[in-house]
Amino acid sequence: MIICSLKDGKLQVIDRLKEMVRLAAGLDHNRHLDVGAQERALACLERFGQRIRDFPPNSVSIVGTNTLRMAKNAQQFISKAEHALGHPIHVISGIEEARLIYQGVAHSLAGSASKRFVMDIGGGSTEYIIGQQNVPQTKESLNMGCVTVSQNFFKQGKISKKNFRKAVLFAEQRLEPFQDRFTSRHFDEAIGASGSLKAISSVIQAAGWSNNGITMEGLEQLVATLQTLTHFEQLNFPGLSIERRPVFIGAVAIIYASFKMLNIKQMTVSDGALREGLIYDLVGRIYNDDIRSITSQTVAERYHSDRQHSERIKQTLRCMVQQLQDHPCFHDNPTSLQFLEWAADLHEIGFEIAHSQYHKHSAYIIENGDLAGFSQQDQAILASLVKSHRKKFSSARFADLPMPWRQHVPVLVVIFRLAVLLHRNRHAVLPDFRIDIEGQGVHLSFPEAWLEQSPLTQADLEQEIQYLQEARFQLAF
Repeated sequence: MIICSLKDGKLQVIDRLKEMVRLAAGLDHNRHLDVGAQERALACLERFGQRIRDFPPNSVSIVGTNTLRMAKNAQQFISKAEHALGHPIHVISGIEEARLIYQGVAHSLAGSASKRFVMDIGGGSTEYIIGQQNVPQTKESLNMGCVTVSQNFFKQGKISKKNFRKAVLFAEQRLEPFQDRFTSRHFDEAIGASGSLKAISSVIQAAGWSNNGITMEGLEQLVATLQTLTHFEQLNFPGLSIERRPVFIGAVAIIYASFKMLNIKQMTVSDGALREGLIYDLVGRIYNDDIRSITSQTVAERYHSDRQHSERIKQTLRCMVQQLQDHPCFHDNPTSLQFLEWAADLHEIGFEIAHSQYHKHSAYIIENGDLAGFSQQDQAILASLVKSHRKKFSSARFADLPMPWRQHVPVLVVIFRLAVLLHRNRHAVLPDFRIDIEGQGVHLSFPEAWLEQSPLTQADLEQEIQYLQEARFQLAF
């Protein structure tokens, strides 16, 4: 955890907390997170929660990474963890994790026009990124980490040359499909960003095998030394903490394979990584520079959506939300309007696949795509809005969403459906109209005689009464 103060647009770190829980070690063969790992993590998060429980909601960003992506019972654990922290947890994709890591590294280094290769070894995944200045250009996340490799190839802490070769071969096999994309001819400098890589750098430099970060020569000497040992308990290197010993050799296997496959000669280590990337992402949201808004517009352009039509819908949504600002959906949840606007950007991207059932195609792309800035929960919320914006919809569709979205999204769907319906002819200017929502009742008021002059809109609204009744909403106009 990292805590910063923000004054005049400048960040100052005021607290850093870190505990090694090794959540990935708790995943069994059926991808269930065992009780012991959950208890270790929850004990840690209780302590973290004491520090942040009273922080305003929009000032805290918490993410889960590979282990929570993999675990089948992740949601059960997340519910307990959110209670311990007092704030929601967002599970992010590997590609989103890579983007955030690069942001953290880029902001922690002096500005440079050179191309950077960034690597981060986590407990269950390793991220590879190439970028320039603050922009990540090539990103990948592989399912191998210091915890999982150490567990799978060095069981009960036993070390041997044979097992080390197997671990390195495993990492090389995982990296092979991406070797050409990340080979050293594509970048000018290599940067490591994780506790594992910091530990490897510290060990190599303390032993005198390198005087500038991690080098191939230093790694060769470290590997040769490791292969003379027989157990984790013999890892008594200066610069290596006792807590990191059980996962150290797995990290060495991954970095050694990466250096060989990508022809890396030397790597410096950055202080910035995922936590710092989250902080800068959060600052962007505070200053209305939300990467998610840029992403929604970029994706809409990629799928050739009608931008003018989307903007008309967004303008109507803003007018409706202004009238409904005291409704709990907006009063208690200030990001609701953002989700409606992103839905307006993306609701027609499915046309690129097929006109029939295009809303389902749109929702599928949203839920399964790599959308920069969006967590898996964000994408599920947005996909629910888009999938339900036309034809039949059922409130049961939202049962798996986290609170308060489970209660709010059905109402947001009603608002979005009406905004899209009123712009069905794609060009007419709407008159000033009123909307009111109380409980399950929705009321629209239009200027006198306007509906008589808009018989198609009136017919659409009459059909909408039937659709909304199935979702237990009563529409009157």
